[in-house]
Amino acid sequence: MKVLKRISLLAVVALGLVLFACQKEDVKTTEKNDLIPQKVIEKISSLELNTDGVTKKYIEFLDGTGKEMYIVEGDIAIDPDKLDNIHLYDGITGEQYRTHNLVNVTGSKRTITVIGYTGGSNALTPKMKTGLEWAINNYNRLGLDLKFELTFGTDYDDKDIVIYVKSNGSGAIAGFPENGNPFWRVIVYSDMDNYNENVLEHVIGHEIGHCIGLRHTDWATRQSCGGYSPEPANPYGAVHIPGTGTGYQSDSYMKACFNGYENGEFNSDDVVALKYLY
Repeated sequence: MKVLKRISLLAVVALGLVLFACQKEDVKTTEKNDLIPQKVIEKISSLELNTDGVTKKYIEFLDGTGKEMYIVEGDIAIDPDKLDNIHLYDGITGEQYRTHNLVNVTGSKRTITVIGYTGGSNALTPKMKTGLEWAINNYNRLGLDLKFELTFGTDYDDKDIVIYVKSNGSGAIAGFPENGNPFWRVIVYSDMDNYNENVLEHVIGHEIGHCIGLRHTDWATRQSCGGYSPEPANPYGAVHIPGTGTGYQSDSYMKACFNGYENGEFNSDDVVALKYLY
């Protein structure tokens, strides 16, 4: 059991996105949905994403609203209303692997404000709060040009990233940067409270990694998920980060699926990737 790591508080900015990526506990199969329009399949294919088994799922937001999203490769959700405006080369600013979109850093540093939500049924549990604190500490102790300031409460409108709970599920969902800003929300499913703080540290830290532009380290094989729905090998949607390995890393923060024995810490390539990008 870890002693609660001391968190250093810092500052903020940001907003939205369309692509979501979630970390799942294990292999889950999906059936091909013949009701997905062919033009949607063709657009998804143009983004260098695997079109096998595309489905739809209702994603509920913190304010009680929600909408159906296309679920691609088992763990990426795309807003149907924004699909036509997504392109391979949107906003490159500059694994491990990264997305084309990263968080812009103006000057020498940028502070990202993160709030752990504490209101009603969407409140993080005590274990989730601890896992979030540990995850934020992991990023901040690296001395990156991105710094994270963590608070807890319900006033999330001016925060860059809000992290909250939704019921009936395991794993978590986040998204990729857009317009130079981190993705603004991480949904942690309620069944995650069955895991210890180290696993929560890993899963929440993984989703924060997506928010700032990291892709799965095993995108080509999804080996951590048992080889379920591998993503296509191409240089566009998954850009290799120099100085990091390309083989399977069972201890990486950014592997696609997690287990109940995660220690919550970055491996050496995770650190190299983050320091290269930020």
